Amino acid sequence: MAISASMVKELRDKTGAGMMDCKTALAETNGDMEAAIDWLRKKGIAKADKKSGRTAAEGLVGALSDGTKGVVVEVNSETDFVARNEAFQTLVSNIAAVALSTDGSVEAVSAATYPSSEKPVSDVIRDAIATIGENMSLRRSAMLTVSDGAVATYIHNQVAEGLGKLGVLVAIESAGDKAALAAFGRQVAMHVAATNPLALTADEIDPAVVEREKAIFSDQARASGKPENIIEKMVEGRMRKFYEEVVLLKQNFVINPDLTVEKALEAAEKDFGAPAKIVGMVRFALGEGVEREESDFAAEVAAAAGKK
Repeated sequence: MAISASMVKELRDKTGAGMMDCKTALAETNGDMEAAIDWLRKKGIAKADKKSGRTAAEGLVGALSDGTKGVVVEVNSETDFVARNEAFQTLVSNIAAVALSTDGSVEAVSAATYPSSEKPVSDVIRDAIATIGENMSLRRSAMLTVSDGAVATYIHNQVAEGLGKLGVLVAIESAGDKAALAAFGRQVAMHVAATNPLALTADEIDPAVVEREKAIFSDQARASGKPENIIEKMVEGRMRKFYEEVVLLKQNFVINPDLTVEKALEAAEKDFGAPAKIVGMVRFALGEGVEREESDFAAEVAAAAGKK
């Protein structure tokens, strides 16, 4: 397979490896991007990166909680200029409020009646497109609920109440003091915003991800020339470290790094007055997973001026 310059650039952007290393990796893996990333990692040239690339979509994330229920929505626009528009901010806030009355799915939120209107959310967004002059969409929505306890929200660098570019929900099940649960839940939500864990527990991590990590660690260990029984122990140790880095309950708590999130929860139970369990988390970063087409701004200006 021919390896294009754009493929080499994409791999370099994702791994930080040198251009020649990226070209070699792609050649060795017949142009398979994920396999090339693994090839570089096995050679010790690149580290694991949970991020798939730069995010692209503009707009806002909105989060809202009502005691035992919380929602987070992402509404996209074409430009950040629109995201700073008060009308757009009101639209996202109202969509989040509507979401609380649904099951949290995009389909249900889109079909729900918009506040002070007889129209569904989908029609109101369509009207807003005509009014504001940019394409918009309700990209995704999620809900967490508990039978008893609290669902906390956190918006990082919020631009208005409950609105920003990064929103988190954390659900804690407990019969304890609701104010204390909400306060601790917000701290955990701040932690999730900062660390972006892959899962709540090790069991919830995609088995394919686990096997991929094991395979990479095994190849790295074998390269050291150690016997198989030692390699097995080395891999076990690396996997423990992996879980500590990506599993919420095993991570060092950003509020108090001397404790893991799990231990911090246990310590907080005295404030709750009852046992507690973190049962869910959702983290929406604006535009994650959406590729933006990069452009040469200087070339665009030159083209606009009629130059070649």
